[in-house]
Amino acid sequence: MPNKNSAKKALRQDQKRAARNLIVKNAYKSAVKTAKKAIETGKAAGEEIKAAQKTLAKAAKKGVIKKNTASRKLSRLAKLANKSTE
Repeated sequence: MPNKNSAKKALRQDQKRAARNLIVKNAYKSAVKTAKKAIETGKAAGEEIKAAQKTLAKAAKKGVIKKNTASRKLSRLAKLANKSTE
C-alpha cells in the first residue's frame, strides 16, 4: 500500500483506468469473436466485420491497443472472410 498521498491518488487513478480499459478490451474481443463466428457459419458477416472494425479503431484511439495491432487483427479478420467466400 502506498504511503504518500500522491501515490495513493495514483493508485486510485490506475485502478479506474484499468477498469475502463478492460471494458474496451472486452468489447473489441467480443466483436471480433462475433465476426469470426458469423464467418464460420457462412452468414453475411459484413455487419459484424464493420462492428469489429469500429470497436478495434476505438480501442486503438483510446490507447488500449496499438494502432498496428488493431490493423493486424482487422486484416486477419478480412482475410478469413475472403477465404470463406471463395
